[in-house]
Amino acid sequence: MIRRVCVFCGSRPGHSPAFAQAAATLGRELARRGLGLVYGGAGQGLMGAVADAVLDGGGEAYGVIPHGLARQEFAHPRLTQAHFVGSMHERKALMESLSDAFIALPGGFGTMDELFEALTWAQLGLHEKPVGLVDTSGYYAPLVAWIRGALDAGFVPRALERALLVDPAPDALLEQLLSHRPPASPVKWLGEKPVRR
Repeated sequence: MIRRVCVFCGSRPGHSPAFAQAAATLGRELARRGLGLVYGGAGQGLMGAVADAVLDGGGEAYGVIPHGLARQEFAHPRLTQAHFVGSMHERKALMESLSDAFIALPGGFGTMDELFEALTWAQLGLHEKPVGLVDTSGYYAPLVAWIRGALDAGFVPRALERALLVDPAPDALLEQLLSHRPPASPVKWLGEKPVRR
């Protein structure tokens, strides 16, 4: 059952207004469906846009912020709950543990790092949570093409072809995510699975 969705996205707004519009649409949809938001805790850029929309819609927003980034102009002032952590590694692990699904909106290096860690953990069987990508204005088209190429070249197991849902519309992606059953991990651990840090 999905109760909270972790959203990865830029702390900058990007050059196109379509990016902030997609973030706000996703935030409103989360609030309308009674789903909580887990995200990086910023009050600016796409991060601020999705959190504002959730909070303005009466929803809950949980921010996970490294101490080094928690300066006044970065941290969102209206969070339902703020979690302060010591490192980016701790941030990703806590965001994963607080969430039941993942969505990436447009963003930069940090967004890619978070998205691919979520996908890698799914590949390794460290979680069985759905992962989705909002492809606003074709922003992620080159990335989706690269993933297809990695599948075709044999670097990503074909069993994981449906590990990442992609849709240009935030509401449509969320609808898919809520009913999606991620593929089983092709990795079989000997003994206990490692602990995420």
